[in-house]
Amino acid sequence: MAVLPSEGESPAPARGALVLADLPARRGRGWLHSLDISIPAVLLIALAFTCFVWPYLYKIPSPVGGGILTGSLPVGSPGHLLGTTVVGNDIMSRLIYGGRISIEIMFAVQGIGLVVGSLIGVTAAMMQGVAETIAMRILDVIIAFPAIILVVVIVLGLGASEATLIWALAVVMIPIFARVSRAGAVTIREQTYIVAAELSGSKRWRIALRHVLPNILMSLLTFAVLGAGIVVILEATVSFFGYGIPPPGPSWGNMIAVGAQTMSTRPVLLLVPSVVLLVTVIALNTLGEGMRRRWGTLR
Repeated sequence: MAVLPSEGESPAPARGALVLADLPARRGRGWLHSLDISIPAVLLIALAFTCFVWPYLYKIPSPVGGGILTGSLPVGSPGHLLGTTVVGNDIMSRLIYGGRISIEIMFAVQGIGLVVGSLIGVTAAMMQGVAETIAMRILDVIIAFPAIILVVVIVLGLGASEATLIWALAVVMIPIFARVSRAGAVTIREQTYIVAAELSGSKRWRIALRHVLPNILMSLLTFAVLGAGIVVILEATVSFFGYGIPPPGPSWGNMIAVGAQTMSTRPVLLLVPSVVLLVTVIALNTLGEGMRRRWGTLR
C-alpha cells in the first residue's frame, strides 16, 4: 500500500529524480578525477609531437655541426630561439632531438621489460616449485645490483650507443617486470576457474595465455607507465656522467652536464634541459598514478 504524505509535508522525490539530480555532480567529479590522466597525457603527446613531427613541419637547425662563429648566441637570436652552445650548436634543436632519443629509449626499454619480464614472471608462477624459486632468486640477484652501476658496466663492456643503452636499461627493468607479473599471476592462479581449467586437462601455457595474462595486462601497462619516469631519469643520469649517448649526440643528460660547467655565465644551458626533464618525469608519474587509481596496479 502506498504511503501518502501528511498535510503540509512535501512529497519525497522519486528515486529516478534523485539520480537525475545527482548526475551533473557525478559528471563534475568524474571530470575532476580524469584531470590526473588527461593533463599529463596532453603534455606527453605535445612533447612527442614536438620531438617527432615538428622538425618535419618547421625547419630547425641541425643539433650538431655548429661553428665557432655562431657560438654562445643569446636567447632570442635570429634563427636560434634559445641561443647556441659554445661550439655553435642550436640549443632548441638539441633539446628536441635529445627528447626524441629519450622517448625512443623509454618506449624500447619498457616494451622489452613488459614482454620479456612478463613472460618470465608468468612462466615462473605457472611452473611453481623449485623452478619458480630458482628463477626468482636469479632475478633477485640482478635487482640487488645498483641500477646505475649495472648500466655503466654493461655500456663499458659493449660500447656507448643508443642500442647498448636500451639493452642495458632493459636488463634493469626486466627483473622488476618479472616480479610484478609473477605476483599477479600467483593471485590469479589460485582462482577457482584456473583450478577448474587445470583439472580439465588444459596445458599450463594455454591457461597462462588465455586466462592469466589478459587479467594482469592492464596492471602491467599501468606499471610500465609508472616506471617510464625512472627509465628517463636513468638515461639522463648515465648520459650526464658520460656513459650514455656519446657526444656530440644530443641528450638531455649530456646537455645538463655541459650546462653545469657554465651555470654562472650561461644558466640557460642548464635550466632549459633540466626543466624539460623535470616536467616530463612529473607528467609520466602523474599519468601512472592516475592510471593506478583508476585501474589498479600490481604490488
